[in-house]
Amino acid sequence: MKGNWKYLYRAVDKPDATVDFLLAAKRDRKAALMFLRKAIKRNGTPVKITIDKSGANTAAIESHNAETEAGIEICQIKYLNNIVEQGHRVIKRLVRPILGFKSFRSTAVTLSDIDSCT
Repeated sequence: MKGNWKYLYRAVDKPDATVDFLLAAKRDRKAALMFLRKAIKRNGTPVKITIDKSGANTAAIESHNAETEAGIEICQIKYLNNIVEQGHRVIKRLVRPILGFKSFRSTAVTLSDIDSCT
C-alpha cells in the first residue's frame, strides 16, 4: 500500500471460502497471533490448521494453545496449503496492473469483493 510492503494473512475453510484476512507490516509471531485471535473471535476455534513452513505461524499457534489450552493441531503438508496459495492468484492478477493498493480501505474492499466471488 502506497509503496510499503504488507503481508496478507488469509484463512480459508475446506470449501475454499475465505474465513478472514489481515494486512500486517511484519510477518512475525505477534502479527500471526493477532490474526489468529481475530479469526477465532469471529469464527470459533478450529480443530486443525494447515499452514506453510513459516516459523511465525507455528509459534503463534503454539503460543495460543499454551495460553488457552485450545489444542489446535498444526498441519504442515505442502499440497494441503495449495488451496490458500491458489486463491492468491486472483489477488496477484488484479494488483499487478495497478501497481499495488493506495489505501487500506481500497485494499479491504477489493479483497472482500474478490473473496465473496470465489
